[in-house]
Amino acid sequence: MFETRLKDVQHEVQIALDTAIARLPEGALRDAMAYAAQGGKRLRAFLVLESAALFGIPAERAMPAAAAVEALHAYSLVHDDMPCMDDDDLRRGLPTVHVKWDEATAVLVGDALQTLAFELCCAPELGAPDRRIALVAALAKASGAEGMVYGQALDIAAETAAAPLSLDEIIRLQAGKTGALICFAAEAGAILAGEDRAPLARYATALGLAFQIADDILDVEGSEEQTGKRVGKDADAGKATFVSLLGLDGARKRAAELIDEAEQALSGYGASAQNLRDAARFVIARNN
Repeated sequence: MFETRLKDVQHEVQIALDTAIARLPEGALRDAMAYAAQGGKRLRAFLVLESAALFGIPAERAMPAAAAVEALHAYSLVHDDMPCMDDDDLRRGLPTVHVKWDEATAVLVGDALQTLAFELCCAPELGAPDRRIALVAALAKASGAEGMVYGQALDIAAETAAAPLSLDEIIRLQAGKTGALICFAAEAGAILAGEDRAPLARYATALGLAFQIADDILDVEGSEEQTGKRVGKDADAGKATFVSLLGLDGARKRAAELIDEAEQALSGYGASAQNLRDAARFVIARNN
């Protein structure tokens, strides 16, 4: 059920993104944006649509928000891959945008995907203006200097720090870099419905941290063919990770504990939250 639903979301969100990008002026920028927006797990979009479903909001009404979070995520990957950041040449099994085009194009692609995300959050089908404003505000906070960008800044600073990060410092970094956008996605349904976001926030906080621990494990145990990107870079760079601090067994144990916490946070929603529970289990079972 979960895997079928996730594949459906991947297909539906890709159509929404392709449609939004196709409306833009022809040229290299549009082509590179479309390239950057292809593929991926679409877990964030899944969280948007499933959290909306908890409050009776159908997928077609919530779809612009789902596409928005994926456009913003795609922007972050384009910029993250650049030589001035993580300097990666492979993403989702394909050359990164700055490799296939050039660095200037990659900067502009990221900028354009980011602004497209906020445009999508203003779509009328998302509901009343106050709900759309709340959605835009939440996405801005999750993606900016209090969220994802803040986490990336901490990550860059850690590369030249005198000592490796502590466990608490890694948790703070990843809560921004990875967790903030996951939190936005999981809370989006409650925002659109004008309902309490707290249970979904607890769910997403645990889920986001487990997601990053799984990434750290894959960087050690995964392969380039599985992940679609270079592996072993963290160890080569001497970066502190959940695996380097907790060990593989300790990291797996902590991830499993976090998934239990995520599931417990959904107890008030009953059977209607089953897909969200399955998404949590998927996070630590995935191989890419």
